[in-house]
Amino acid sequence: MTSPLTPGIAPGRLAAEEIAQNFADLQPPLDPHEAAVAADRCYFCHDAPCTVACPTSIDIPMFIRQIATGRPEAAARTIFDQNILGGMCARVCPTEDLCEQACVREAAEGKPVEIGRLQRYATDTAMARQGHPFARAAATGKQVAVVGAGPAGLSCAHRLAMHGHEVVIFEGRAKPGGLNEYGIAAYKATNDFAAREVDWLMGISGIRVETGQTLGREISVDGLAREYDAVFLAVGLGGVNALRAVGEDHQGVADAVDFIGVLRQADDLTELPVGRNVVVIGGGMTAVDAAVQSKLLGADSVTIAYRRGPEKMSASRYEQVLAASKGVRILTNLQPVEIHGDDRVTEIALEYTQETPDGLTGTGEVITLPADQVFKAIGQTLTVDAPVRIEGGKIVVTGPGRTSMAGVWAGGDCASGGDDLTVTAVAEGRDAAEDIHAHLMGGK
Repeated sequence: MTSPLTPGIAPGRLAAEEIAQNFADLQPPLDPHEAAVAADRCYFCHDAPCTVACPTSIDIPMFIRQIATGRPEAAARTIFDQNILGGMCARVCPTEDLCEQACVREAAEGKPVEIGRLQRYATDTAMARQGHPFARAAATGKQVAVVGAGPAGLSCAHRLAMHGHEVVIFEGRAKPGGLNEYGIAAYKATNDFAAREVDWLMGISGIRVETGQTLGREISVDGLAREYDAVFLAVGLGGVNALRAVGEDHQGVADAVDFIGVLRQADDLTELPVGRNVVVIGGGMTAVDAAVQSKLLGADSVTIAYRRGPEKMSASRYEQVLAASKGVRILTNLQPVEIHGDDRVTEIALEYTQETPDGLTGTGEVITLPADQVFKAIGQTLTVDAPVRIEGGKIVVTGPGRTSMAGVWAGGDCASGGDDLTVTAVAEGRDAAEDIHAHLMGGK
């Protein structure tokens, strides 16, 4: 990230007390009475459109009924059967676009059942009250290598361990968790929840994590395929797309994912430098997370600039409203063309865009915004050179994650198909594990 000595970017813009308040839990957990009241609103639909909308197919009416009857641990088991990272997904999943949007109450009243908060109530209760809810099957003698300790890798490893296989997770960073640990806003998962959830998941036993192991350096797909009975690739997307704007290499220009990662690992947020005038380029969740957190750290002005119209932003409407409520300005139909300054950024020039039959084009009208810090949040790219088929910047998979290389599966953000969401990654890891298990036990 940019040096704190860069002019215009400084730590300590807000007092520690204000920082702590700004980064408190975005949605405080429900207490038992609130959970009972919220659960009572569910119609327990037989066809359950909410379950259909859930990428992990959690039986939502069932777990809400279990909460309503005073059995939150049973509700958690219903959730964990399908989504072992149900606690984190309850915090970060865009429920407003998935299960809650499909809720019959949403269609009838414009106010869905609070499925996400109820899921958090159940999973938090169970994780606090009981040990790990799953037991391993008898040992199979099979060993599986999982590359990447993010949501897909963890989900796959847990399901394989349940089936009795031995799993080694190879992770390039210092901690497991992937984007749950390094890539989401701090106010969405407070009190080191991502790390605590990983520790809880590892309670299944049969899983070993080796950190500091990066594909292409310390390990290779070919080497793992020779040593292990199966390999699952969950390497994520390590690169960040370029702005392709003049001056992109100026001091003060940084990747939004790096900024969020540094923030998530900071011991003292008052020591984290932030600019007075921050501009974030992009229209997704990462752009919103970087922008909102810049504002919460004390930036005077924070602007999100997105090249298409607001309806094309991948950040949910809820996230856009959240950003606006925190004082972030969202400008659309603007693309960066030049970053001004000598060695460090002082302002950014943005050109208005329009949709034409030939695609998105610039109109020639340019505006400039003061900026001492610019964050790039315009999508990530696959940086791993593996001996598997890659198209469109992702590993090509068929069915439940099978790659073009025998004995190698892939899932999560690095694989083709699906949305780049935590909950989708969990589903892909789980389904790949089931296919790997069938393969290892002699199935087709």
